[in-house]
Amino acid sequence: MSGRRAPIAVVAAGVFIASTLTVVATSDTASAATTTFTPSADTYVDNSATGTNHGTSGQLGVDNSPIKRTFLKFTVSGVSGTVGSAKLRVHTDDVSGSQSPGGGTFRSMTDTTWSETGVTWNDQPAIDGATLGSLGSVARNAWYEVDVTSYVTGNGTYSIGVTSSNSDGVDYDSRESGATAPQLVVTTGTTPTTTTTTPPPGGDPVFVGAGDISNSGSGDSATAALLDGIPGTVWTTGDNVYNSGTTAEFDNYYNPTWGRHKARTRPSPGNHDYNTSGATGYYGYFGALAGPSGRGYYSYDLGNWHIVSLNSNVGMAAGSAQETWLRNDLAASTKPCTAAYWHHPLFTSGANHAPSTSTRPLFQALYDHNADVVLFGHNHQYERFAPQNPSGGLDTTRGIRTFVAGMGGASHYGFGTIKPNSEVRNSDTYGVLKLTLHGNSFDWQFVPEAGKSFTDSGSTACH
Repeated sequence: MSGRRAPIAVVAAGVFIASTLTVVATSDTASAATTTFTPSADTYVDNSATGTNHGTSGQLGVDNSPIKRTFLKFTVSGVSGTVGSAKLRVHTDDVSGSQSPGGGTFRSMTDTTWSETGVTWNDQPAIDGATLGSLGSVARNAWYEVDVTSYVTGNGTYSIGVTSSNSDGVDYDSRESGATAPQLVVTTGTTPTTTTTTPPPGGDPVFVGAGDISNSGSGDSATAALLDGIPGTVWTTGDNVYNSGTTAEFDNYYNPTWGRHKARTRPSPGNHDYNTSGATGYYGYFGALAGPSGRGYYSYDLGNWHIVSLNSNVGMAAGSAQETWLRNDLAASTKPCTAAYWHHPLFTSGANHAPSTSTRPLFQALYDHNADVVLFGHNHQYERFAPQNPSGGLDTTRGIRTFVAGMGGASHYGFGTIKPNSEVRNSDTYGVLKLTLHGNSFDWQFVPEAGKSFTDSGSTACH
């Protein structure tokens, strides 16, 4: 980048062995230990100030005009067991305009002896190791994450260099910035744990997922680890990646975590996915898994269930293309039970986003065809409602049970005024919602991230 920009306030952004009786899932997650390290040294060099040391600067420059290179050093100590994951997290301070097209390339370095106060352009260590990852477009005041597991293998000292070929560069916060200093998040597994469960009667389908999933934090890694131990079809209730649903964000955030379950995922889009025009990043990443390209609504069957994925980012009014399609699709279904999911919730007690009444025509169509359960996202929390009619009235005869399942990994939201018929709520635990789809009922279970105790479970009969 050229010149220094005005300061900006910094804010933080299994293996299955199947038999006739049991499924055995082996995972290190339950006994995993996570340790976060801050740099023992960090600095950058600038070819327009060849003799200047920037070791005490609050920023770490990465640019190609003038050329700026950043150096990070971490001392990892006190960890035991096999390193299962190592993530480098950096926080942007200033970028050109609202975002920069190039967040830099991150490489390992063999030199771990350099001094923060001794490095200048004229006296800089070589960035000579393997490429660990790169960041595409980055925005101001946001966390970004690079997987460095291939490099960080245990206790020791590690150096990482960051360069850019883009003349519109980025400044990251340095260790002098305090809460937004770079982080190395190391997760180790100690003794693997084994759990044995009896499969659902008759091998009934499992339907599991969440919404509001991937950004540069660690929540999506925690929920993806839960999916590692749960078979079945994965659903998403939108905002699959933050902040703008770009191809680079899907590649850098979603793909390393939930992406390993992509082949069994049937997603729905959220408003952040549509921050990229036409949600082209979303449709490009999921392809045919997301239904007809660019439309965002489709259906499929699982066992005795008809499943509908809808798009709350496009027209939903009575008589709209989507609402008309939905009514025709439901009328053609021969399955006795029906589930649907989309992003914006018709019913929610969340403080950040009010109920999205524009979705009511979709809910009305589902109610008219005796649907059984609807899943939402948008508010980053978990909330279960009793069966309701489209107006929000308690309806134990034909009402649809709903869940807000926005706890996939993005930072938590709080609750405001609690709405009628809200039965269970949680706003501090990432997790996934697992539905077991029986022939004439379903079981639900909130499965929490490792180390958390909140859960919720129950059953509801189909209409």
